[in-house]
Amino acid sequence: MADPVAKADKEAGNLSKGAKTALNSLAKELFYGYRKELKNKDILKGNACEQDSIDLYNHVFGTGYAKNTERVNAEFMTGECDILADNIIVDIKSSYSLATFPATAEEAENDLYYWQGVMYMYLYNKQRYQVAYCIVDTPDELCRYEQEALHNVSHIDPRLRVTTWGFERNLADEERMINKCKKACEYILSQIEKIKKAHEHGHDKDDWIF
Repeated sequence: MADPVAKADKEAGNLSKGAKTALNSLAKELFYGYRKELKNKDILKGNACEQDSIDLYNHVFGTGYAKNTERVNAEFMTGECDILADNIIVDIKSSYSLATFPATAEEAENDLYYWQGVMYMYLYNKQRYQVAYCIVDTPDELCRYEQEALHNVSHIDPRLRVTTWGFERNLADEERMINKCKKACEYILSQIEKIKKAHEHGHDKDDWIF
């Protein structure tokens, strides 16, 4: 059964419990001056095979897109999209294996990537956004002891190794995103103040006596 409080918060544009948990971690990173690196096999393959996936996309669609290197900053957000064209933004996703590769557009639809697209269209002032899932060979060092058939895919027709889905700019959702970003920033600042106040008077030995 859906949580009525969570549903009400979502409809009101308030931060969810999960969002607050993530923002708590970010506030601590900002306060103590560190950045936690995210490293898993999916991310490592995405970084290692990004150009291979762009090449595959260009081959399938007859385009000549290059990797975008222009980062855009706004008041509450920043982003660097993968491909920036005259009429569209393309975000390249290198699937880890055939098992995780979405074979249809319905499988490819993803709420997180939708909002990423809303952000990119806002930052770059573009009207169309596309997510392209690509499956290319996985480097040997990333898939040891796993089935080769899931990772060695270059023999498969290239047209069967790219799945796309996309949408057009939605100004109402854009406004929702901006408002949510404002609330997130306010929440982070409040958490940083809580961290400061929790430690500003030092510690007395009675603090750790139960």
